[in-house]
Amino acid sequence: MTVPPEPPGPEPAGTGESVAAEAPWQRLDRRTLLVTALVLAGVVLGAGLPAALGMTGRMALWRAVALVVAGAVVLVALGTGGEYIRWRRTRYRTGPERVELHTGLFLVKRRSLARDRIRTVDLTAHPLLRLLGLVKVRIGTGEQSGGESTLELDPVTRAEGERLRTELLDRAPRGPVTHPEGTLAALAPGWIRYAPLSFVAPVLGGAAAGGLFQVSEWFGAQTRLIDWARELFLDTPLGWLILLVISAAGLAGVVGALGLWVEMWWNYRLEREPGGTLRVRRGLLTARSVSIEERRLRGVELVEPLGIRLAGAARLDAVATGLAQNEEDEHADTKALLPAAPRAVAHAVAARVLREDAAPTERARLTAHPPAARARRVRWALAGTVPPVALLATAGALLADALLPAAAASALLLAPVAVALALDAYRNLGHGLSGGYLVARAGTVRRSTVALQRTGVIGWTVKQSLFQRRAGLVTLTATTAAGEGAYPIRDADQAEALSFAEAAVPGLLTPFLEPEPGAVPKTGPEPKPEPELGRG
Repeated sequence: MTVPPEPPGPEPAGTGESVAAEAPWQRLDRRTLLVTALVLAGVVLGAGLPAALGMTGRMALWRAVALVVAGAVVLVALGTGGEYIRWRRTRYRTGPERVELHTGLFLVKRRSLARDRIRTVDLTAHPLLRLLGLVKVRIGTGEQSGGESTLELDPVTRAEGERLRTELLDRAPRGPVTHPEGTLAALAPGWIRYAPLSFVAPVLGGAAAGGLFQVSEWFGAQTRLIDWARELFLDTPLGWLILLVISAAGLAGVVGALGLWVEMWWNYRLEREPGGTLRVRRGLLTARSVSIEERRLRGVELVEPLGIRLAGAARLDAVATGLAQNEEDEHADTKALLPAAPRAVAHAVAARVLREDAAPTERARLTAHPPAARARRVRWALAGTVPPVALLATAGALLADALLPAAAASALLLAPVAVALALDAYRNLGHGLSGGYLVARAGTVRRSTVALQRTGVIGWTVKQSLFQRRAGLVTLTATTAAGEGAYPIRDADQAEALSFAEAAVPGLLTPFLEPEPGAVPKTGPEPKPEPELGRG
């Protein structure tokens, strides 16, 4: 809906007079009032009905329900009225140089973003918005400075959201297309088998138990649930009880992980669009659309959590500048390019994304780290087993003798597992060069292989602890403006690491290296011979 360009008060400084004269002001979609009313009604009634059931002991059921409904009507009316004021006081416009947003009643906010600084235009729509054909648009510069670097339009029509995304990212082709556009990857339903192998499953299993106690409290049945659990604990042998608890929590975690995966990745599609932009679309109930400009892409990261790695799978993330995490949507991972999929598929998608014949994460020959790095990992792993064993032993000596066998069993169980993980972590260490990319791999519980453009490395950090110095090891960190900002190569041989840094980005580390013994330092450019004077 377009409204006359009559902003109250003077324009903010620096917005440009030509923009103020030409760009029309627009409002958010009016149906935001309906969305707010329905959401508030669902929240209020969802929380109020259990309260009404809890009040049935003090009053009649119909009276408790009527009281809850009356309170719900008042709250929905107040919330919808506040949303109407926000809708009336919110306007935006897109000019040739800036995007502006004005909102607020008592505290008026006038904000603008320069178009040449805009890095992301992401679209999100929960089920109610999708039903009404609306989306929420987040326009950001990619800076980690909170809301000041992001403008939110909530909501606008889907067509308006697509127009803003296309216009603000300037998607016109700038040169010949050397790689095909279109779909780079699409969802394969078989990938869902990797969902229960993630670390989310046990967390969701524990959350399910807490949720069961919370729901029982709403309906006044928590005491009966606790009594039933106590009787079960007293009547069941300890071994069977542990097995029962683990099985129930595992089943709940698997079901929760499957549901979360379907919600996050259903309808997944990775596309390359005209103008060199990667677009990730996914989501079953809440649809998400994330755009990444290829000119801001500095590489990819192949991530293999332990369970997924044992199944021969991996996921793929983008290493790019200007990607800020959406704090309001915990599932909106802006850097995710591919969910957990077979490792061969992940390598193939990485090659397509980077416009390479083969993925650097696959073809790079990685240099192994010296045996001293293995010894360090074994020592760390064994040291990590000492606190729990010591705690059980101390408790057994002071409180209950029955804990002493548990301490001995923990020592016998934890030590081999720790050593196995340490040896696996050492085998996973490696770094190398592959064409224009620097490749580094590390980790065991979460193995990560990053392929970073050598031109994207803006600095090196060399760290050496006392123990590393004695072992001849260093930690070499590549600094970049993209992704995590720093990618370390841990416990590499000192001489080899410095040579590697010089080969990866020639000249960047040279001023900080000590000259070899016997070498004559250069104090300046060699003098040029004077030209001979001509005769005649």
